[in-house]
Amino acid sequence: MDAVRVALLREVLAGTEWPSATRRFAGALRASVVSQGGGLLLVGTEEYEPWHLTAHLVDEAAWSGQPELTPTLVRHRVRSGDPAHLAVGLGRLEAAGRGETLLVVAPERPGAGLLERVHGARRAGATVLSLDGGDAEVRGLAHDALSVDAAEAAQGVDLDTVQHLVSAAAGENSLPGPRGRRRFRDRLSRLADQLTAPPPARW
Repeated sequence: MDAVRVALLREVLAGTEWPSATRRFAGALRASVVSQGGGLLLVGTEEYEPWHLTAHLVDEAAWSGQPELTPTLVRHRVRSGDPAHLAVGLGRLEAAGRGETLLVVAPERPGAGLLERVHGARRAGATVLSLDGGDAEVRGLAHDALSVDAAEAAQGVDLDTVQHLVSAAAGENSLPGPRGRRRFRDRLSRLADQLTAPPPARW
């Protein structure tokens, strides 16, 4: 989701808690990973892998000049032929500890195995954050959480929408480095190019 669509989404949600809530959560995420120099692990449930959030955070890390936002996607099922960046299994959570941030994305209640690993990572000193569907046990494991329950989802604000807002805010709220203005201009230039580019040819 590009910056223009994010801005439109925030305009639609103006007057609700979501723009400020997602910025607050994004600030907690950014503060954790930047202060620790990275170490962001991103895991979903067995039924839901947060591919889009992973991709958006990679983009925001590049555009904002905050490489610490780049996540490692931890997957429930890894195949032997998967490339290295898609071949990190749940065993990685057992090695997580102090200096790392674990972001759990759980639209539904995770299985006991994942909850045990998240609990172990927290005990070992990792910072645990969650974007979830309101499950009490998931929230209980997190140092900070943002939940979208069924009633909110029925009103049109689902977990995918919240993930877009969080990832965008994580990059926008970063403090600019020495070349921050140039990065901002570059980002605007890329955005303008994307908006004015002709549609791809269909074969």
